[in-house]
Amino acid sequence: MDLFEEKGDNNMSHENLKSMPLATRMRPASLHEFAGQEHLVGEGKMLQRMISSGVIGSLVLYGPPSSGKTTLAHVLSREIDARFEVINAVLDGVNELKKVVSKAKYRLKASRKKTILFIDEIHRWNKAQQDALLPHLESGVITLVGATTENPFYSLVSPLLSRCQLFELYPLATEHVHLMLERALDDKERGLGYMNLEVSDDAKRHLAEYAGGDIRNALNALEVAALSTPKDINGKVKITLEIAKESIQQRNVRYNRSGDEHYHYASAFIKSMRGSDVDAALYWMNAMLEGGEDPNFIFRRMLIFASEDVGMADPYALTVVNATQDAFQKNGMPEGFYFLAHACIFLSLSPKSNSTKAIFLVNDEIKNKGAGEVPAHLKDKTANKLASRYLDVQNVSENYKYPHDYERHWVQQHYLPDVLQGRTWFEGGSEGREEILIKRLKEIRKMNKIGK
Repeated sequence: MDLFEEKGDNNMSHENLKSMPLATRMRPASLHEFAGQEHLVGEGKMLQRMISSGVIGSLVLYGPPSSGKTTLAHVLSREIDARFEVINAVLDGVNELKKVVSKAKYRLKASRKKTILFIDEIHRWNKAQQDALLPHLESGVITLVGATTENPFYSLVSPLLSRCQLFELYPLATEHVHLMLERALDDKERGLGYMNLEVSDDAKRHLAEYAGGDIRNALNALEVAALSTPKDINGKVKITLEIAKESIQQRNVRYNRSGDEHYHYASAFIKSMRGSDVDAALYWMNAMLEGGEDPNFIFRRMLIFASEDVGMADPYALTVVNATQDAFQKNGMPEGFYFLAHACIFLSLSPKSNSTKAIFLVNDEIKNKGAGEVPAHLKDKTANKLASRYLDVQNVSENYKYPHDYERHWVQQHYLPDVLQGRTWFEGGSEGREEILIKRLKEIRKMNKIGK
């Protein structure tokens, strides 16, 4: 039986409540009990205003795991006294939707009671399944509350998005988890207040911090600690920091290799290296690894970085990353941490240059205007020699000046199409080894101007 199935479920016996996990018992039953997401449910905010008016339209709740999407959907249904129906997009399809709609139509006629349909992981439904929702949202038979950890602009079809309001939930902070732990310890009906418990401040702080924003994780650990710790001679259960550490042994990392967090963490990692903050770069790289990221993805990002952000300031960076990836593949983990750190630290502390972006400027030029004609003296010498012989024309390739025949292996001549003479795209930096290369570039460009 769902604790939140009907409004009167709080009248269940204390024994029935005790049989449920603490996290289920402590799930907020009203907006007043809801922790976090003040930007949505705080005084005067959009969702709070919708609830106060009693008019809730279809909406999509978008946010990381354990941010309170399901709980908020339950609260919404209770606040407006609506029937709450649940479909799991992983397990259920259009047939289950038809059953829910049929019951909703009957309920609306018989009692005028509204039906909120909560679809968890709605992004798992394909286009046809999502389209099946549209006529029922248009008729008002059901009010949709969808929950997704994926970016809805990529995972949901446009017609569905246009019929729903989108609300983004943020990861819960440590203080929100701490608040729910305190409530669980004080609540004698749904929580652990009926027990003779004494939880040290250090233990509560550890549970709140180590849960990584996951209230369910923290409450489950608290319950394990409370039920597994023997009473002392005074009949009191004392939960110390050591007991708390034993009860929550796996820190929750907010990371999903296929979700938005994947890109957010990778972005933070790259930007930290670009900003030469080696500590932050090591932090975000490790956060990705703890979340289950493929180390080869991280190496690929560092290979790109070696050319895009270090580039000509230290051309050796590309060699370093290739070598560390090769060493990683030969040794694996945990020794592989050394090679990942080696590459990360090297890139973070290397001089920076993004002058390789010149390739994209040239690419834009050719895409917009097409490639120009190859100057005569740069054309293939063999082909021009044959044309000269059989067509009795001048071999224009003979005008090509071979740089190695000249002092410093350079000679003044133009290499771009005639219409682009004097155009430049590459602008080098002044950091690291590139400073030497740019000194030579400036000399060459100066001599080209003098020679004209």
